[in-house]
Amino acid sequence: MENQEHRAGFVNIIGKPNVGKSTLMNILVGEKLAIITAKAQTTRHRIIGIVNGPDFQIVYSDTPGILDPKYKLHKSMMQFVSQSLKDADLLLIMVDINEKVVPDFWEKVAQIKSSKIFIMNKIDSITKEETLERMEFWKSKIEADEYFAVSALHKHNVSELLASITKYLPVHPPYYPKDEMTDKPWRFFVSEIIREKIFLNYQQEIPYSTEVVIESYKDEEKIIRISAVIFASRKSQKPILIGHQGSKLKKVGTEARLDIEAFVGKKVFLELFVKVKENWRDDDYMLRNFGYSK
Repeated sequence: MENQEHRAGFVNIIGKPNVGKSTLMNILVGEKLAIITAKAQTTRHRIIGIVNGPDFQIVYSDTPGILDPKYKLHKSMMQFVSQSLKDADLLLIMVDINEKVVPDFWEKVAQIKSSKIFIMNKIDSITKEETLERMEFWKSKIEADEYFAVSALHKHNVSELLASITKYLPVHPPYYPKDEMTDKPWRFFVSEIIREKIFLNYQQEIPYSTEVVIESYKDEEKIIRISAVIFASRKSQKPILIGHQGSKLKKVGTEARLDIEAFVGKKVFLELFVKVKENWRDDDYMLRNFGYSK
């Protein structure tokens, strides 16, 4: 029996905030690695998910939504996007059906020599005729190797997309061990799950001005004991995060614990604390500590 050539490559998903990048990656990887909410700017880091087959390895990369930086935090987030443009073997350029203007970043992306697949997401809310019409618009504006209309949420056309992705992978040995699912430690995903619950339970500026740090993670025989700190950027946010008699923080903790238990497959004891680091989004030292700046 002849040995098949092994293919491996980096497949990086880019697009504006809230177009469905994280939803798509989670489905392609088959695991919930990237947090998903209806709010924009949920993804702050570059998150890698690895899919392995007998003769291939796809290293997916979900990136923050492309935006005009308002804080140093945003500049660091955009550095993750820039890096994903440089090392991509295949770029998945994603828009949703509501976008009608060519994104500002396209000029930069067009200069990248990597193969490109254009994806129009959320087609479950429009007719077939509208889908065809809008795709014709994008084909006239954005040059790509292939074009897909999908509903990531409902997995429509996603298996066809996956089949297409593999043919763009270069012949290469695996970049990661075949049993790995991501390059991030469990601690990272625990902090992301907690952050997701903050996005779901608080309004206005609170989710955008908080960061979660895992202070301790003790994996014992029957239970994992986790202590996490939620950092707020202003003193006035602390009582809002805690809520009346701790009710809000307790709700976030309960919801996060259940998801963490499902993720790690083990009982979890989770303690949450709230601290204030004034204006951490513009503080180079704090951003480095939080893993954003080099």
